[in-house]
Order: sequence, then C-alpha cells, then structure tokens
Amino acid sequence: MSKHNTLLVTGGAGFIGSNFIRYYLKNHPDHQIINLDLLTYAGNLSTVAEVANLPNYRFVHGDIRDAQLVDQLMTEVEKVVHFAAETHVDRSIMEPALFLETNIIGTQVLLDAALRHDIKQFHHISTDEVFGALSLDTDEKFDEHTPYNPHSPYSASKAASDHLVRAYGDTYGLPYTLSNCSNNYGEYHFPEKMIPLAITNLMDEQKVPVYGDGLYVRDWLYVQDHAQGIDLILQHGQIGETYLFGGLYKDINNLELIKMILKIMNKDESYIEHVLDRPGHDRRYSVDFSETSRKLGWQPSLELEEGLRKTIAWYQTHQDWWRPLKEKNQSYFTKQYKNRK
Repeated sequence: MSKHNTLLVTGGAGFIGSNFIRYYLKNHPDHQIINLDLLTYAGNLSTVAEVANLPNYRFVHGDIRDAQLVDQLMTEVEKVVHFAAETHVDRSIMEPALFLETNIIGTQVLLDAALRHDIKQFHHISTDEVFGALSLDTDEKFDEHTPYNPHSPYSASKAASDHLVRAYGDTYGLPYTLSNCSNNYGEYHFPEKMIPLAITNLMDEQKVPVYGDGLYVRDWLYVQDHAQGIDLILQHGQIGETYLFGGLYKDINNLELIKMILKIMNKDESYIEHVLDRPGHDRRYSVDFSETSRKLGWQPSLELEEGLRKTIAWYQTHQDWWRPLKEKNQSYFTKQYKNRK
C-alpha cells in the first residue's frame, strides 16, 4: 500500500467503524484502508467479512494503546479516522477504568504517533453525550458551541479525548477534525444496544426492557448517513473544525421508539417490560446539524421509520451474525436487566 490515499481506521470491526469502511471502499475503490481493532466483545471479524478479501483493505489485530504498533502503522498512512472506543454507558457504570484506558490513553497514543509522522488529517469520532442532557420542556438542541457537561464515565472519557485532540491541535499544530454524532442505528449494531436488543428479543418472543418511565428522548442517526458525513469531512472538512451529525427533525422518546418497532414487527405492547432505571440517565439529547449542512452539504437521507424497517429486515436475514454474539454475552444481559426490575 502507498501512503497516499491510505487511511488508518481504528475500531473498524465495530458497529460504526465497519459501516464506514464498507461505505468508504465502495465510494473510493482506488483508496486503501488499514483497519486496527483489538476485537473486544463488541468487535469481530464477521462484521468486516464483506471487505476482508479486497486488495485495498488490510486488517491488523491490535490495541490503540500499543505505542510501538501504532507508530509502525502511522508510517503507512496519510489520514486517521479514530472510532476505537469503549462506548456502552451501562458497561461504563460497571467498569469505568477500562473506558479511561481506551478512550483517553488510547487516543493520546494515537495523537503522539500522528504528530511524529506528519499525518495530514486526524479525524476524531465523538458523541453528543459529551454535552450532557437537555430538558424535556424546551426546544433547545446541542450545537458546535454547547459547553461540555458529561454525566457518565463513558461520556466523561469521550469528553476528555475530545479535549486532548483539540489541545494537540492548539499546542502542537496537529491537523485535526472532530465530529459529534447522535445515537446511531442500523446494520451490524451490537445486540446490547437498545434498538438491536429490542429487535432480536422480539424475534425470539422475548420482552423488551425499557429503563424507568421510558420518556428519555434521543436523536437517531442511520449509520450509513453518518458514514457519508465522515467521508465528506475527509474530502472537504476544514482543519480545526467540529461537525455535528444528527438524525430526526423531531424528538422521540424511548417508549415511542419501542412502540414503533413493535408496530413494524406486528407485536403488541405486552412485550414492553419496564426495568429499574440506570444511574445518571440523561433525559434528552437533540442535535442541531444545520451548521454542518451548510458547510458540507450533508443531510440525513432516512426518516426513522424507514431506517427501522431496513434495520429490522437486516436482523431478520442475518441471524448468523447476531445470534452467536448474543449467546456469548448472555451473562451480561442477565446481570444488566434481570436484577434491575
């Protein structure tokens, strides 16, 4: 592989990273990708099997905290797209130290290597959760100027990594771009997350757990729309800029979302099971992506119901992908939900 038009993608065997890789290679067949992934519980090679044999794709099994490996890979690439992170809020409550190690120290290792090898662009993927929570009784949305106010170990670790990236830009001149996205959904979403958990439980005639009163509001972004946005940043983004990606134009709470899935799957509301709320649960997220639209010409392509129908159909025809993952992590599901009623 030549360094020109070669990307290092971290965490590319995970949900958003793998969707980005498929999107990017389809749209840039003359470019190359090196995928660095540790293959934790949320990353597996079946997620990238579709591209595994392409001549312009290479998988490297490794840890972003491995400074020697990261340094070696940086000599081969022009740009970095940094997805690798521990991401599940519930798991961060159980085991916060792991989130600090991966999300903060891992990012710092990548940044140091990017500086040493004069990387042309370091794009850092972040989340809207770093901004904290919005009130249910306002129309306020997060934008590029919203102050950080994280409430979970996960969002605090992502906020720290965002600050590190910007600090490396200000202190050392690192050519970075950064994006914060709302909740993603779509194909290859690990079945611990709310939407795939609901879909796969219903396929097995099991109840769907809903935290507390279910009135927590989220902004849902179809993962392929997110992949397109990242691609636009790589092609047209301005160094030092932050971009926001969101989905719906109106708020929807978790209970309404589950009812939408039930309706699409022809199930009644007896499948809803309210469980004990999780600590520090943010009430509402909503993203204003108008500035990103103006700068990049980006818009989400799918309304939520259409995206859910596509996602449900995918899980129905790809049981060989999610069933082994769900079975392997059964102890987590039991611990997380059965003891929280």
